[in-house]
Amino acid sequence: MTLSRPLLLTLAVLAGIAVLVPVLNGMGIIPNYLIPLFGKYACYALLAVALNLVWGQCGVLSLGHGAFFALGGYAMGMHLMRNIGTRGSYGNANLPDFMVFLNWKELPWYWSGFDILPFALLMALVVPGLLAFVLGGLAFRSRITGVYLSIITQAMTYALMLAFFRNEMGFGGNNGLTDFKDIAGFELSNPGTRVGFFILSVLALGGGLLLTWALGQSKLGRVMVAVRDAESRLRFLGYSATNVKLAAFVLSAMLAGLAGALYVPQVGIINPSEFSPANSIEIAIMVALGGRGTLIGPVVGAVTLAGAKSWLTGIAPDLWPFALGALFILVTLLLPKGLVGLKLPKRAAKPVEPTAVEEKTHA
Repeated sequence: MTLSRPLLLTLAVLAGIAVLVPVLNGMGIIPNYLIPLFGKYACYALLAVALNLVWGQCGVLSLGHGAFFALGGYAMGMHLMRNIGTRGSYGNANLPDFMVFLNWKELPWYWSGFDILPFALLMALVVPGLLAFVLGGLAFRSRITGVYLSIITQAMTYALMLAFFRNEMGFGGNNGLTDFKDIAGFELSNPGTRVGFFILSVLALGGGLLLTWALGQSKLGRVMVAVRDAESRLRFLGYSATNVKLAAFVLSAMLAGLAGALYVPQVGIINPSEFSPANSIEIAIMVALGGRGTLIGPVVGAVTLAGAKSWLTGIAPDLWPFALGALFILVTLLLPKGLVGLKLPKRAAKPVEPTAVEEKTHA
């Protein structure tokens, strides 16, 4: 398969960003505090690509992808907490500080193995994928589609948010997991480590784009588009729309979990607010803003919306919810194909003067 021109251009831009930003940071042109912010934007872009896989290509609108993102983040956060050891406030090598504060006597069984980085990365993919498999399997086999499926996925993320707020769950309650020290021997506060995570996030975004493009070129990808456009006809032809949607849903959840795992070390905290249904709605707006069903649209929408949120919440944080709602309405009414679907107005063609030969012919 030959890579398409838009994909090649996008990958070239990402490669240039991955090289140029660290260079400019080393020269002092880009300050250190902006590197994690740019890394966050890359993670949001990967999350938008994940949602576009199941919504843009398969027609399944999930309003619960914030839950998959948060679960991947918690998996990485648990590893980072296990690595603190005796450097915590209570100096307990076996228990995180919040467990010592709550008088936990031993580490819960579901925290076992998270002191190993490959295991934590694996769980960041497996746990969201498993949840998507169970939820999607029940919903798709029951022929639940449209707004009903969106409501179910949003209810899921809200239920998880309430559960993770409870101290009894063993995930830090309201405060979540924070005060991380290092990962794989690299201090998270070190500028070089931050640059490394930024590069990893950009590479992961490029890998996500390659994966979704390759999937779109495959037979499965073509069947996914058929599910989106004419599911009843597809079933009549003997294809299992249920299995196709389930495969797309699980793969999308795993990509979202990977984005969450890369996000947490860069922001330094993960708490139940990441499960907020509002976050999942923002992800959907990112995809719609950039262009649902397109290759680079979700990336454009994610970076644009995340940048606007950073700017507006810095000068007028109370206005952001209103701006987000207005943006959602405007995109729905005026930009059905997103930003990448905008077409520049064509110039009116100048009248061509008839040539001498044409004048003689008409004469």
